[in-house]
Amino acid sequence: MKKLELLAPAGDLEKLKIAVDYGADAVYFGGEMFSLRAGAGNLTIEEIEEGVEYAHAKGVKCHMTFNIFAHNEDIEPLRNYLEAIKHIPVDAYIVSDPGVITLIKEVIPHAELHLSTQANMTNYVTANFWHTQGVKRLVLARELTFDEIREIKSKIPETMELESFVHGAMCISYSGRCLLSNFMIDRDANRGQCAHPCRWKYKLVEEQRPGEYYPVEEDSRGTYILNSKDLCMLEHIPDIIEAGISSAKIEGRMKSVFYVATIVSAYRRAIDAYYKDPENYKFDPAWMTELKKVSRREFTTGFYYDKPTNEDQNYQTSAYTRDYSFIGMVKSYDPDTCMAVVEQRNKMVVGDEIEVFGPDREFFTQKLEVLLNEEGEPIEAAPHPQQILQIKMAQPVAEKYILRKRK
Repeated sequence: MKKLELLAPAGDLEKLKIAVDYGADAVYFGGEMFSLRAGAGNLTIEEIEEGVEYAHAKGVKCHMTFNIFAHNEDIEPLRNYLEAIKHIPVDAYIVSDPGVITLIKEVIPHAELHLSTQANMTNYVTANFWHTQGVKRLVLARELTFDEIREIKSKIPETMELESFVHGAMCISYSGRCLLSNFMIDRDANRGQCAHPCRWKYKLVEEQRPGEYYPVEEDSRGTYILNSKDLCMLEHIPDIIEAGISSAKIEGRMKSVFYVATIVSAYRRAIDAYYKDPENYKFDPAWMTELKKVSRREFTTGFYYDKPTNEDQNYQTSAYTRDYSFIGMVKSYDPDTCMAVVEQRNKMVVGDEIEVFGPDREFFTQKLEVLLNEEGEPIEAAPHPQQILQIKMAQPVAEKYILRKRK
């Protein structure tokens, strides 16, 4: 049995390395151009080189996104950019535009092509068409059920793989093909600049009464008529595998390092537990408890089991639930003194109850008792962003361990 690939977002070089270290089998990232997450940090050519080398050294694959729908003005810059990065051993290119596919084939003939979810791949006839175009993997439209996915899998070549989103934000528009942002504030979602207007609050204006705003309310807090809950399939790993999906994709190139580490860790544990003993696999609620420690919305299983209903919308708020703060990341650790050098990410003070976790262990809890500044002087609080600190640790830690605290 080929093991389900865990594919993690890498919005910048730091997140790429965190995803690798916390258990991803593959990462996906964009360059500085031609990717549908213009708001993410994205990677320079030098960072792509470093990131691919780092990932490959640890047996992790790298997928690069070129999933914009190109306009005429994009063609020559794209061709030039491909020439500049073709020497980098990227494992696959995620694409949606046939013209972009043509350019990649011309410049990088050996390139492995994965079809982006933006291409709205929803049936086996279309799947087989893309196979004739040299596409090896299909990133399925989010609107497919497990029944549809199983049928597609049964009617495509065995060499063709299916990838599907298992966690993250759900776009209100079909497979992310949205015009709202472009129409309302001239930011094209199909060229990486979505302003997420589906999360905004709305009021009604009647044509003959300009300036009179009528509330459209589900309750006293207002309305969120386009506000989907987030996808979460952590509890359904066996169904994902049984459906014939080869790669489980986590959404979130614009999310934090804390988010990437936590979500990847939770899915890593669930997937590994399944393959260790498939017949006796049992979901551990502790995985979900961990997953919920990051900033999140309420969860849904999307379209996998049936068409979503009003229960899959949040009619109360578009705000995130944030129960924990990401307060620091370990840069180094001295086992003789039990002191860790930590880069601060949010305020912490002496006396705080904190949790510490890493890629190779469960979290532990301790009280923050010894806090020193970079010069080794005792301080009571660390309020400055990315302040370098020294902290006495109750248990051994290592580089890239993460510190968090309950709000």
